[in-house]
Amino acid sequence: MRVVVQNDKFRARLLKLALRCGAAALASAALASGCSAPDADPHTHPAPGGQPARGGPADPAARAQRQAAEHARLVAAAKRWGLDQVPLTPPPPPAVKPRITARPGFEVDHQEDWNLPPVFTTIPTKQKIVFLTIDDGSEKDPRFLQMMRDLKIPYTAFLSDYLVKNDYGYFRKAQSYGNTLNNHTLHHPYLPGLTHEQQEDEICGMQDVMQRQFGKRPEVFRPPYGNYNQDTLMVAKSCGIKYAPIWNEEVFVDHWEYREDDQKMRRGDIVLTHFRGTDDWDGTMVDDMRRFLNKVTSEGFAVARLEDYL
Repeated sequence: MRVVVQNDKFRARLLKLALRCGAAALASAALASGCSAPDADPHTHPAPGGQPARGGPADPAARAQRQAAEHARLVAAAKRWGLDQVPLTPPPPPAVKPRITARPGFEVDHQEDWNLPPVFTTIPTKQKIVFLTIDDGSEKDPRFLQMMRDLKIPYTAFLSDYLVKNDYGYFRKAQSYGNTLNNHTLHHPYLPGLTHEQQEDEICGMQDVMQRQFGKRPEVFRPPYGNYNQDTLMVAKSCGIKYAPIWNEEVFVDHWEYREDDQKMRRGDIVLTHFRGTDDWDGTMVDDMRRFLNKVTSEGFAVARLEDYL
């Protein structure tokens, strides 16, 4: 029995077309009668002379026009949200992802030989990028979601169930906009003060919530307050966690805080902020993001998606 492959199917369709349009001169008959090759599309097939059809995806003029329109849209969005300038566009994700290891001094016993999830504050990269991460989930500001969507700013959310369970839909919407939701425990406890079994309830229990509410068990986990011990990483690994990023800078609505003594951002740094508003801060999440974006853009950094580098 002969196997029919795609080329055979294509030839069979051409044969039917020849019978319909006249086998004597398929090309000319097709032009004269309005018949054309199967699936012909002037927007995706080359124009005569081997050049892409006008307006097709490879047409330089059309591409330039689309880029200009998108830039104009971003300029208007930056102005609407009160930014000093348009945020920079991050480079494409790396073809080969960097090797992530625990930051020196942040390891636990048996970190490498037990292959425990590494705790780190910075992604190894030569690109001038930073990564925005947002914790907890108490504030659910719809204007924040719209701002980040308008400006195309990616972020990673680390959620605690006791704060998000009154409105999972808010975070489903964030997820539908292309942002990633990760594990930040059920109740945001100080994990080193818990037993192994209690840590398992907090971390693996949140994995179950993430699967049930958002359709996926994350591979990324952030320990509350950035505090952890060997049990934390052992438990996290046991329920599917591969990475445990914390942060190198934290942005508030009215100031920044730095881990490094020189008080500077570095390429690949992970930046922390929180889902909080006027109940906790002298401003909104939109105000917080305005401070964040104005600073990183003025220093020549783009905001990239953390998971693209893991």
